[in-house]
Amino acid sequence: MATRVPGRAATATVDGGGAVTGWSAAAERLTGFGAGRVLGRPAVELLAGRAPIPLLRAAVRHEPFSGMVRLCRAEEEPVSVELGVVPVRTARGEPAWVLSAFPLQPLSQPAPDGSAAPAAAVTGTGTGAGTGSSEERARRRLALLSEAGLRIGSTLEVERTAQELADVAVEGFADFVGVDLLDSVFGGGPPSGAGLVFYRVAQRSVLPGSPESVIALGAGDVIAPDSPMARVLASGRPLRTDYRDPEIRSWLAQEPERERLAKEFGIHSSLLVPLTARGTTLGVAIFLRHRSPEPFDEDDLLLATELTARAALSVDNARQYTQQRDTALALQRSLLPSRTPRQAAVEVAFRYLPAGGREGVGGDWFDVVPLSGARVALVVGDVVGHGVPASAAMGRLRTAVRTLADIDMPPDELLTHLDDLVLRVDLDELPEGGTAWAGSSVGATCLYAVYDPVARSCALARAGHPGPALVGPDGTVTFPDLPAGPPLGLGGLPFEAAELEVPEGSVLALYTDGLLRASELRGDPGLGLDRLGCALTAPADSLEDLCDQVLSATLGPDAPTDDVALLLARTLALPARDVADWSLRHDPSEVARGRKLATAKLADWGLEEASFVTELVVSELITNAVRYGRPPIGFRLIRDGGVLICEVSDGSSTAPHLRRARTEDEGGRGLLLVAQLCRNWGTRHTPRGKTIWAEQEL
Repeated sequence: MATRVPGRAATATVDGGGAVTGWSAAAERLTGFGAGRVLGRPAVELLAGRAPIPLLRAAVRHEPFSGMVRLCRAEEEPVSVELGVVPVRTARGEPAWVLSAFPLQPLSQPAPDGSAAPAAAVTGTGTGAGTGSSEERARRRLALLSEAGLRIGSTLEVERTAQELADVAVEGFADFVGVDLLDSVFGGGPPSGAGLVFYRVAQRSVLPGSPESVIALGAGDVIAPDSPMARVLASGRPLRTDYRDPEIRSWLAQEPERERLAKEFGIHSSLLVPLTARGTTLGVAIFLRHRSPEPFDEDDLLLATELTARAALSVDNARQYTQQRDTALALQRSLLPSRTPRQAAVEVAFRYLPAGGREGVGGDWFDVVPLSGARVALVVGDVVGHGVPASAAMGRLRTAVRTLADIDMPPDELLTHLDDLVLRVDLDELPEGGTAWAGSSVGATCLYAVYDPVARSCALARAGHPGPALVGPDGTVTFPDLPAGPPLGLGGLPFEAAELEVPEGSVLALYTDGLLRASELRGDPGLGLDRLGCALTAPADSLEDLCDQVLSATLGPDAPTDDVALLLARTLALPARDVADWSLRHDPSEVARGRKLATAKLADWGLEEASFVTELVVSELITNAVRYGRPPIGFRLIRDGGVLICEVSDGSSTAPHLRRARTEDEGGRGLLLVAQLCRNWGTRHTPRGKTIWAEQEL
């Protein structure tokens, strides 16, 4: 086994492109190549033979490497060295490497008398004990940089990243480390007052509880403009201080608590390094020594600067990620319903949980849309992607569904039109020469259900989305097998609807696949449905409690790995006494009969004051059906709370249109009158024709 030759390590730095950017005197002595010959050239040219595969893999992944290689030498045979490669980041966030090489064989060069000189004479470090004290220190620093590369920036959390810097530095070379960030990093306003506002987000000490710290963890601090911290921020350069310096003593005299703690714990040396990334100053890292007798030196300052630069980049990444996630989440929540509209068909409860991982907020959504005839549409969907583009695409998709729902289409037809719309819009917005874009709705999924409280039935269709769960009044859970439709945006493939009988008091559970994702990650796809079924049948005081129960059972205590939307709807039914239904002949005389039937029913309901308007509406709708429609003709009145719904159906698919009649026109004024007397009216197409409806406020 090869053994290191004692001496100073030969060091160099390499940029992200693989070119040598720094070349130490020891490296020149080791290889015989001067800096002018090496700088700017590919570092791989220094290797004798091919680069080892592990070294290439580490370079591609920007990971540490340690192993034996052979280096070229000027006019000499190649030398075997133990090479250490530590990945670092520049202040601008660009990747780079620090290289150190220890020879594994003695080096020789002619001595003045012609004999071979020992390796120590070549390196100029001597052979005394001090040499091994220098080598060990270099090894510790390289090990610290390697450890920092592995531990700092493991998450996209500002506080966690700052704490990782403090932990690594205290374990390596400082007795205390504090990380203070400007309030602007957390979205605060501009600095106010005479000083700068900081928050202590992380600290670590060799002493339990960090008693030498002036600031408590999480507390704010206002520093004076003439303080060393302010000087570091103003200059953008690190500062090494000695507490015996008159300037530092003068500053401490104005800070009694800092002065007291410095004397009590014997603080004698400090390093103040600004956290700067991408041209943005985030705060300052404070390194103190009080248990270690040696003061910080220039090498320590360089090491602290490198550690802080790495942490600053990670903190800035976390800051930007947090801002983007908060923006996407705010947009997502603004586009989702905060409360459900008034309707009598179902009682609903809902939950939306954003993803807790690095991917950020996704495009999961839900909606509750009142429809004509006291019916209601229940919708859940999922847009591909994460972040602001996914939230924006979600909002666009939800708006499209509401627009199509207002036309009162059956579920399968609605998804067909939605599929065409997604395909057309995304193709129009496709970047030139591209195949997709970040806010694309292609591949989105949707489940659309329409519940009718009169017929007590539910029509459903899905586009690549998981089917619902149905809990009967007796507590039995089923997962109806709906026809599988393709995801939205593929085009050319059909959607099919299914109709279910839904007794009063049943619970429909609509959800996105994030609800089951945790179980899938555990390796059991069916476990999620089992847990969902058990949670839905467990006793609960309300639908709100049932929502929490379902989330707890399926997701567990951890944050979801994907967005989760959950919509629960307990079905209600309109009492038979609130619905009146008649069949009419295709005859003009039926108009008068319809008015009499409506007047009698209103009297039975105690709504005589609505008779005048209702007669006018009934006359117009039945007249249109007799004159322009086909048999069979149906007439229905529905009392839905404070609303009276009048519906007339016939076998024709021709729909009337609202227009303003001219002076000489004999017709065309009826629907205009209906629109003025009622709060809403419209046409609903059915497999057997159409239904024209009008709603009056009672």
